[in-house]
Amino acid sequence: MYSVKSGLIITFHGCDAEVCNAIVKGAPFKPSENDYDWLGHRMYFWEYNEQRALEFAIEQKNNPRHEGQIIITPAVLGAVLDLKHCLDLSDSKYLDLVRNSYDNLAYSYELLGKDLPINSPVKSSNDKLLRRLDCAVIENLHALLDSEPFDSVKGIFVEGEPLYEGAGFNTKNHIQICIRNPNCIKAFFYPRKLEVWPVKKK
Repeated sequence: MYSVKSGLIITFHGCDAEVCNAIVKGAPFKPSENDYDWLGHRMYFWEYNEQRALEFAIEQKNNPRHEGQIIITPAVLGAVLDLKHCLDLSDSKYLDLVRNSYDNLAYSYELLGKDLPINSPVKSSNDKLLRRLDCAVIENLHALLDSEPFDSVKGIFVEGEPLYEGAGFNTKNHIQICIRNPNCIKAFFYPRKLEVWPVKKK
């Protein structure tokens, strides 16, 4: 009853400036199909976090993970989203669905005599940035659904170093959204810079 997210949200996507310009002008958004995508396959956005989107684009420029993510000029693409029927991983009932999907996947791999994929770090980070297990579990969940497919997936992630000694907050904490239904995207835009109007003296 409460699975449909109401209202529009502002999100951001880090990419190359050429890609940003093309999408704003109407070019299609190319879905991600990597086996390590954190929330499964499709289109990724940072919720209300323009700075993190830009940081991500800069990181990809300096340390590209694969040939398809070459970034020459880091840029940020804005998007207005309607999450619709959302697999919200901050909601207990959806976490139960993901756990059940894992159990199903693990059983299938056992029958096939195969090892499950694993989440692993990359050389430049201690965080498990290559989330092959999570991706497989999420994609398996979507495959198991007979009806009411999810339009989007939302996850809260703790990433980066602690902000200070003993902190429960990390430098790259964020909310990430994966859009599976392209009709959830209502608009793309160039993010505006903060505009300060001069105060008129009396």
